[in-house]
This record gives sequence, C-alpha cells and structure tokens, in this order.
Amino acid sequence: MTDIPDDYDDLAARHVSIRRVLRLFAPYRRRIAAVVSLMILASAIGLAGPFLLRAIIDVALPQQDLSLLVWLAGGMIAAALASAGIGALQVVLSARIGQAILHDLRVRLYTHLQTLSLRFFTGTRTGEVQARIAGDIAGLQSLMTETANELGRSLSAVAMTAVAIVILDWRLALFVLLIVPVTVQISARVARLREALTFQQQARAADMSVAVQETLSASGIILARTMGRGPWLTQRFARISRDLAQLEVRSHTAAEWQWSLIGFALASLPALTLLAGGLLMQGGNPASIGTLVAMIALQEQLLWPFEQLLEVGRDARKTRALFARIFEYLDKPVEITERADPITIPRADMRGGVQLDHVSFSYAGQSVRAVDDVSLTIPAGSHVAIVGPTGSGKTTLGYLLARLCDVETGAIRFDGVDLRDLSLATLSQMLGVVSQEPYLLHASVAENLRFAKPEATDAEIIAAAKVAQIHDHISALPEGYETLVGEGGFRFSGGEKQRLALARTILRDPPILLLDEATSALDTRTERAMSRALDVMSKGRTTITIAHRLSTIRHADLIVVMQDGRVVESGAHEELAAKGEAYAGLLGDA
Repeated sequence: MTDIPDDYDDLAARHVSIRRVLRLFAPYRRRIAAVVSLMILASAIGLAGPFLLRAIIDVALPQQDLSLLVWLAGGMIAAALASAGIGALQVVLSARIGQAILHDLRVRLYTHLQTLSLRFFTGTRTGEVQARIAGDIAGLQSLMTETANELGRSLSAVAMTAVAIVILDWRLALFVLLIVPVTVQISARVARLREALTFQQQARAADMSVAVQETLSASGIILARTMGRGPWLTQRFARISRDLAQLEVRSHTAAEWQWSLIGFALASLPALTLLAGGLLMQGGNPASIGTLVAMIALQEQLLWPFEQLLEVGRDARKTRALFARIFEYLDKPVEITERADPITIPRADMRGGVQLDHVSFSYAGQSVRAVDDVSLTIPAGSHVAIVGPTGSGKTTLGYLLARLCDVETGAIRFDGVDLRDLSLATLSQMLGVVSQEPYLLHASVAENLRFAKPEATDAEIIAAAKVAQIHDHISALPEGYETLVGEGGFRFSGGEKQRLALARTILRDPPILLLDEATSALDTRTERAMSRALDVMSKGRTTITIAHRLSTIRHADLIVVMQDGRVVESGAHEELAAKGEAYAGLLGDA
C-alpha cells in the first residue's frame, strides 16, 4: 500500500482539523438543522414499511382480511411517497447550502490572497494559485453537496433502522450488527490510501494548470514558436497529462479488492440471516415468517445507507487533502496590514512630501540587503530621479514606496505620516505608479482606464489620454475607446501600453507620481512626446523617476545614485557629472 508522504502528513496536521472544517458550516447551522430534521423524518417514515409488511404477512393474509390488507398496503405506499417527497426537498436545500459554503470559501481565499505581499507572488507560480482557487475548491463540490447530504441521510437511516432491527428481534439484530466493525476497518484503510493519491492528483493538476497558463498565453506562444520548442512543450504537457491520468486510475481502483470484500459481506447478509432464522425456529422461541421477511426488508433498508456511509467516509477522507492545500494558503501570514485605526488624509490636504528614514529591506532567503540604510527627503512638488546599475535596489525601493513590501527597519513617510499608519485607500490615492511592465486587463481601453477611477466621464478619459499622448492612436482604431486590448495588452506595442498605463494614473490624479522605468519601451520620438506629457503632469505634484536611461532625468531637481542597495551620490546633473564618480560612470556607460 502506498504511504502518504511525510510532508503531506505535516501539512495536514498543521492546517486541517475537524473543528476548522465544521466552522465553514457554522453560518448555516439553522438551515442545516432544518435539513437534518427532514432527514430524520424521512428515515422514520421509511421504517414504517417493514413493520406494515410484517403485519400483512402475519395477520392480514392468514386471516384473509381484505380491508386490513388494503389499509396496510396503502400505508406502505403513503410512507414511500412521503419519504420520497421529503428526500427531494432535503436534496434541494442541501445543494443550496453546499454552494453557499463553496462561494464563501472561494471569496475568502481570493480576498486573503489579495492581501499578501509581493514577496508571496514573486515566489509562487500563477498556475498554482489558480489551481487552488478553482481546482481544489471545485474538488470539494461533492463533499459540500452530495457527500454531506448522503452523510446525514445515511447516518439517520442507519441509526433508526438499527433500532428497528433490535426492536424486531434482538437475537437476529446481534447477528446482523456483528459485520459492522469489520467493514468499517476495511473502509478506513481504503480511505487512507485514496487520500494519499488525491494529494498527489491535486499537485499534478496544479502542474498542468501552470503549463497551460505559461505556454498558452500570447507570450508563451511567441516564445515557443520563435525558439522552435512547440514539440518539446507538447511532450512535456503529455507527460503531465499521462501522470495525472495514471493517478486518476489508481485513485478509483486502489484497494478495490478490499472494498469488494465489503460488498460481498453485505450481499451475503440476507442469506445468512435466513439461515440464522431457520436455526432459531428449531428452538423454543422461534421467529415468525413475518419477522424474518421484515428483518430482510429492514436489512435492505440498512445495507444501502450503510454502504453509502462507508463510501462517504472514504470520500470525505480524500477531501482532507484538498482542505490541506486550501488552508495552507489561508494560513499564509498577511504582511501588508492596515492598522485598526488607520490615518486618512483628505485629497485636498495631500501635499506630496516624501521622507525615507534609514530604510532597509531584504528578500526572503537572502542575506544581502536589497535596500540598505537609505535616507532621503523629497520636498512636495519636486522631481527626484533614482538611478544606478542593475541590481542596485532601485526597483525594490519603488516597491517599498508603493508598500508592495514593508520596510524591515526605518520608515517611509508621506506628508509626515508613516506608510504603515496610513489607510490603504489613502495610500492608493496619494501615490500613482507607472511601471516598466504595465499590466492591462483583457477588456476595452475605456474599461482599463476606468479601473483607476470607475466614475470617470468620457471627457475625463479623453483628457487623460491626451496628456499621455495616446488619444490620437486610440481614436484611429475602428472601435476607438471600446477596442479590446487583448490578453496582457498584446494588441498594443510596448510604448502604447506604457502610455495607456500613464493615462490610467493621470486619471487618478495622485499628488505623488512614481515612474519605474516608464519610458524604457518608447522610441526616441515617442519618448520626447511623453517627456513633454510628464512635464505637464508633474507640475504641482511630486515625481519620483526610477530610470536606467539617463537622458530622461537630466533636468530632475535631485538625482540619487544607488549601488548595492545604498545611496552613494546625490545632487543635480551638472554637479554629479563634474564629480567624475559613480554618476559620471553611468553617463559613460550610456
């Protein structure tokens, strides 16, 4: 038998417990109580059948009482009809409860992931995140709807039928119930094995999601075709798919011989019961024919829900692997948090002053600091450029300014307020970011721009696009501002995407503008046009430019030079160029 991997045991032990799973059902306890009541009622009504059958065989038929026979037969039909109607209502209610719980779990996981820092996403595959939100939660579908429903219905049916069997004839009841411990033990062994396989299945399914996400995007197709790696990618996908198919087969067939023993034992029970009844007839207190027939009928009512109960236990154990993967993400610590009483600054009172006070930061697993003891004061309305060679910490400093990561030591203040004390809404209003690789949604141009300001009018959108030098290009498109930008904005060039991102930020009108290599993808003509746009936009607001192309920042009020995470020089262009040190070296490299 395949053992569950040690890392899985540790993962499940740390994140999954019965109490935690039951808490998912807590908001719906009243509706669940109503469903349970319906289950018990349906089971109780269903028990009337065998007792009515015994009365027919032992009383109505021997006495040839036609009137009693009609009443008893009618009672059996009425009981079956009522049980079926209640069962249907119970299924509908259970399905609604199950889907509501799944919806809550999906939204909770998505919301939690939104709060994690950039550190998590830079170290996690996008396809893996998608697999846990979509695949793993979808895998709980049967538990939350069918399995939970079958569990309650089968449990109530087994309990009440067992009581009825004891009432009917306690001697035969002992014989019938002896089989229960053996079948439960076999079922538990099968469930443990399939749980291990389910964990492996979901991990491999995540690999498939990653492969699709990486290779069946516009960027992935371009890479594959230009490198001639299409056949290799197909072989890799086929290998992942084959592994997943093999795990699916193993999951459905694992320990099938052991499970078949349970089916054999349950199928043999009626014959063994008749044999036991025959032996009892040899004694002084024989069981009646009607009692034996009713006992067989009760067994039929017992065996089906009991078998269902064993299957539910087996399948529910498999979902522990899914819960382990989901709860692992829910337990990821939230690094970027808003304090209980955050400070809010009205838009009219935002000036745009920025201060970095001995700021340091290092990425997880790295001993060298990406930003090391940086102090800098940026007056409101000034233009500061941050330059340096690749790996000097410029972009990391931008992440810290945008609070995509939190400083480890020191503080960053906007208008004298520590970023960690500001409300997240205030921070997003104060700082606008245009990055080197702008991200566009697969939506229209207008929808992408309104992402920054949902209530923006058409006139405001057009005005922002004009400042970003992109309005004429959009207007020339067949569908204008309703043109779909495509996956990742692939219908637009790199420069056009950056100007769209700039227009989106202009629409938000922040007092502090952070440009992270925002002109890196522009040709010389477009760069000049965008520089003029930035000059217009920068008036009255603080502009922080992280630049590699030094031609774009010569007129900045202050140029800060970084190396190995530290500030090594600062001053105006002419002053730094005349010193002949780090900045002059960058000019020479350019």
